Amino acid sequence: MRALVVVGLLAVLAVIFVAVAVVRDSQGGAGAAKSCPDGWPLADVTLRETKDVKINVLNATDEAGRAASVADDFRNRKFQVKKVGNAPKGVDDVAVLRFGPKGVGSAHLLRAYFLDNAELDYDAKRADDTVDVVLGSAFQQLATTTEVNQSLGDLGSPAAPTGSCPAPVKE
Repeated sequence: MRALVVVGLLAVLAVIFVAVAVVRDSQGGAGAAKSCPDGWPLADVTLRETKDVKINVLNATDEAGRAASVADDFRNRKFQVKKVGNAPKGVDDVAVLRFGPKGVGSAHLLRAYFLDNAELDYDAKRADDTVDVVLGSAFQQLATTTEVNQSLGDLGSPAAPTGSCPAPVKE
């Protein structure tokens, strides 16, 4: 009987300890904008769903019609394709993703569609949430759904680029 009382008392103490720890947790806003230096932009590090990602698809290769073809692939995957056209200069890489603070989470998702082989071009002064997808001469095709999911697992969570701070999470 005494053993049962002791076990019950320990259980109650454990519940109280956990409740106090949760209430006093000081990491709830860890990495949020509270400690952001003046003038640094707040980066939206929310991982977006494809239907919420706005992109411009630009062809930086010698192959005519490449942007239109890839834009159709993105539309079939439920991305919001805003503009399709040619880039002013060629790109030798697979792709370049150009984005600002509001497009960080979207660019992170897009990295997975290029299996993390796209160069990132972050512009802290860019005000919109659209990501420019500039296709380079090394581009072959977008990743499959399975490859995208595996790549997202490898990439982890979106992070604020250097010189920015994560925006507070909207609940």
